[in-house]
Amino acid sequence: MTTDINEITEKSKARSRLITHGFLVFFALIMLYPLVWLAVSSLKPSNIIFSDTSIIPRHFEWENYYRGWVGVAAPFRTFFQNSFVIASLAVVGNVLACSFVAYAFARLDFSFKRPLFAIMLMTIMLPVHASLIPQYILFNYFGWVNTILPIVMPKFLAVDAFFIFLMVQFIRGIPRELDEAAMIDGAGPIRIYFSIILPLLTPALVTTAVFSFIWTYEDFLTPLIYLTSIENYTVPQGLRLLQASRGANSWGPMLAMSLLSLVPLFVIFFVFQRKLIDGIATTGLKG
Repeated sequence: MTTDINEITEKSKARSRLITHGFLVFFALIMLYPLVWLAVSSLKPSNIIFSDTSIIPRHFEWENYYRGWVGVAAPFRTFFQNSFVIASLAVVGNVLACSFVAYAFARLDFSFKRPLFAIMLMTIMLPVHASLIPQYILFNYFGWVNTILPIVMPKFLAVDAFFIFLMVQFIRGIPRELDEAAMIDGAGPIRIYFSIILPLLTPALVTTAVFSFIWTYEDFLTPLIYLTSIENYTVPQGLRLLQASRGANSWGPMLAMSLLSLVPLFVIFFVFQRKLIDGIATTGLKG
C-alpha cells in the first residue's frame, strides 16, 4: 500500500514538473521570438520584411549586412568604436568612483554621514530630465559639447547612486574584524580598501561593470544631446541615422546592424553571468 502511494506521489511530481517545464519553454519561446524575427528579417529584402511573416527567408539578402556596415555618412564600425570607448570609460569610472564612495559610507565616520547618504539615495528617484538642462549649460560653458566628456566625466564623480548603494550593502556584509586586524598591523583606510575591501568586493564590482557597460552602450538620449558630429555618434545614433537616411529601403541594413549591435551585450552577459548573479544575490542578502 505504501509503495502504491509513493508511486502515485512520484508520478504526480513528475507530471507537475513536466507541466511547469512546458510552461517555461512556452514563455521562453515567446520571449525569444522578437530576437528570432530580428535575425530572420535582417536577411530579407527591405520591401518584404513586413509583408512576409515566414520564419525561414525565401531569399537570403546578405547584402543587408554589407550595406549596413558601409553605412551612409560614416562606416558603422566608427559607431561601434565610439560606443566601446565611451562604455569602457564609463565602466572604469563607475567601478573606481562608486567603490570609493561606497567604502566611505560603509566604513568611515565623518560629519553629516547619514544625511548625505539619504540625499544620495534620493537622487535615484530624480528623473534624468530634471537635471538635463543645467548639465547641458554647464558642459557647454566648459566647451565639452560634441565630445565624450559630458558622457564620461560624471561617471568618475560617482553620480550613479544605484551602484553606490549596491556596494554599500555588500561592504556592510564584510566582517569588520578584518578591518580591525589590518588596523592593528598598522594599515590605514586606503590600505584597508585596496588590500581587503576591494578583493572581497569583486562580485559587486562585476555587477557594476556589466550594468554600466550595458546602460551606457545602449543609451540614446545622452549622446543625442551632446554629440553633434556624425563621426562621434554611438551605435544607437548610427542606427537612427541609417534608418532616416534611406527611408523604407533601409530596414534590412538597419535590422542587420541592430542584430550585430546586440552581440557584445550577449557576450558580456554570458561571460560574466555567474559573477553577475552572485553579485546581485549576495548583495540582497547582506544588510
